[in-house]
Amino acid sequence: MRYTTRTQKRAWPKRLIIITAVGLALLIGSTFAVRHVYFAGLEPVSAPSQKSQLITIEKGASVEEIAKQLKDARLIRSAWAFKLYVGSKEVRDALQAGTYRLTASQSVPEIVAQLTHGKVATNLVTVLPGQRIDQVRDSLKNYGFQDGDIAKAFDATTYAGHPALVDKPAGAGLEGYLYPESYQKDSGTTAAQIIEKSLNEMHKALSPELRAALAAQGLSIYEGIIVASIVEQEAANPADRAQVAQVYLKRLRVGMKLQADPTAEYGAALAGHINAPLSYDSPYNTYLYPGLPPTPISNVGIGSLQAVAKPANTDWLYFVAGDDGTTHFTKTLPEHEAATRQYCTKLCAGQ
Repeated sequence: MRYTTRTQKRAWPKRLIIITAVGLALLIGSTFAVRHVYFAGLEPVSAPSQKSQLITIEKGASVEEIAKQLKDARLIRSAWAFKLYVGSKEVRDALQAGTYRLTASQSVPEIVAQLTHGKVATNLVTVLPGQRIDQVRDSLKNYGFQDGDIAKAFDATTYAGHPALVDKPAGAGLEGYLYPESYQKDSGTTAAQIIEKSLNEMHKALSPELRAALAAQGLSIYEGIIVASIVEQEAANPADRAQVAQVYLKRLRVGMKLQADPTAEYGAALAGHINAPLSYDSPYNTYLYPGLPPTPISNVGIGSLQAVAKPANTDWLYFVAGDDGTTHFTKTLPEHEAATRQYCTKLCAGQ
């Protein structure tokens, strides 16, 4: 009989082997399943079709917002797959604002290529949200309209009697009334026709319900548009609009200066000083003068109008936009100063 001093290898229990094998199979299977779902999500929603949609990507829109917009329009199968594709290709910062003609027969890679190369619809004139009237004028020039045509288009008397302008003070211009949207253009379209289409959309936005809600806030329609134009500039995140509107409406009610940076910047820009300090003296500087500025400071979208008509049910007096894009609201000046020191070390450094 032979004896050995070698230790016998202990055999794995059969149950452990089975569990490990099943776990490995599930892991491999789930990996393939996720890959399948991802690549399926990149496929076109439908077969080739001539039907297209106009989609306007707003300036500053996040990948999450763009993905939701495309999914809601049924132009992509999966918002998750869209975001993952954009991240994998490292083109997050290359997505460009503008109005695009897209179809459900385009794949996600095709749509992303169009958005990153700025291949906008060429038969459209797009008035972007938050543009000043001089920026809209420059935009029309870039679309090929002639100076004389543009000058006539921006003369408010051209649209005397237009229902969108019934509340506009005599002598006031069109600032604030040019509704941001994309408008059809062909070889015979005049600049005045584009402006009139924009005013038509503004008239729709100023519905009887919205007018009544602005009145309930103690505002005239023109005052409501002025406040909405400030909100349009201040609230980078649409979710903050109602709270920003609440801050400015409360300041008006308690007799506090609005102290809105965009109003000071607008007044300086009118005088040709684009990078002037916030101390630049103009009637629009709400750091220097109480109440509302003389006119709106940009165009306004329906979101800002609704925020002013139905502000948040909060009680803030201050807010500051942090370096990470989050808006921090506070009730007292010491709280505001503390929030500024904590959250706005970069953006507020030069102020």
